[in-house]
Amino acid sequence: MIARRPHLLWLLVPFVLYLGVLPFANRVRPVVLGLPFLFFWLLCATVLTPVCVAMAHRGDRKKKAERAAS
Repeated sequence: MIARRPHLLWLLVPFVLYLGVLPFANRVRPVVLGLPFLFFWLLCATVLTPVCVAMAHRGDRKKKAERAAS
């Protein structure tokens, strides 16, 4: 399925950001923008999640338009 729809790999990015990298980001120091690093990491992951979902949706729309044109 991924071979036909590689844009769905964008949906793995939030999973990796939250679960895959979280044990390595679980630090109090350094402090970034006045936040402990873990909070800053989670804030960035939360902001990037809708972007990744939008990229997957955009790829689906493009694929659907290509199928409709054929």
